[in-house]
Amino acid sequence: MRIHPGKDDLEELTAAWTGERFGSGRPRVPDDVLASLRLATTEEAWGHLFQAGYVRQFAGGWRETHPGTVIVGRAVTAQFLPHRPDFDDVVVAAGAREGHLEGDRQNSWVIETLEDGDVMVVDIFGKIVEGTVVGDNLGTAVASRTGVGAVIDGGIRDLQGLSQLPGGVNIFHRDVDPTPIRGVTLAGINIPVRIGGATVLPGDVILGTPTGVAVIPAHLAAAVAASSEDTRVRDVFGKQRLSERRYTSAQIDVPTWADDIEADFQQWRKEQNA
Repeated sequence: MRIHPGKDDLEELTAAWTGERFGSGRPRVPDDVLASLRLATTEEAWGHLFQAGYVRQFAGGWRETHPGTVIVGRAVTAQFLPHRPDFDDVVVAAGAREGHLEGDRQNSWVIETLEDGDVMVVDIFGKIVEGTVVGDNLGTAVASRTGVGAVIDGGIRDLQGLSQLPGGVNIFHRDVDPTPIRGVTLAGINIPVRIGGATVLPGDVILGTPTGVAVIPAHLAAAVAASSEDTRVRDVFGKQRLSERRYTSAQIDVPTWADDIEADFQQWRKEQNA
């Protein structure tokens, strides 16, 4: 057994991605694409993904350590299962072979792998009591390593401390409990996981907004960013023309504009970039 899949395994798992990768084989969506996606809304991202045939890319119903703070980053995934002694023995032995210390909690193994721009995405089957993946100490480690945060389909503890982490960081979670994590075993890092109704692969781009968490496959991230930007620009144009009473809402609020309005938009866009 391996805690971390090999490079070849990750490349096969994410074969749709043809761009740059980390040394581990995890897709590395470019920083400029991440920066563009920080301006996207959940609805813009979801709309493009839905049209592309990816219809289960959203998970809602979260609490946040920093409500309203939008996060965007590359997923590092992890899954925990209910503790079973023989399986846990296998995991501990595999962890030792891969350089993890037996005395360290298995949730810290995940944090050790994080890099700048990552989002730690943890499937702990919605466990809250004794399912607290991070408190303020490990949360600080996540924040310092990633500068972004985490999505935890389970619990956290020490919310008062976590809420004081620096701006720009946010941890999406299901609920808060004072108990420490126990009664679980790490099943793997950078493997496919389920968050709500969405499947997350390592290297996917996580877009966390007040609406919820959108999971953007790495190979679609650039297209989603471009589509979202186009939608934002069209919204500006449409509102301007409505305020000028050039067009009616019935003409603007449609999936596809008439040819003359589209031509007007393209000319306006050129003028804005001049």
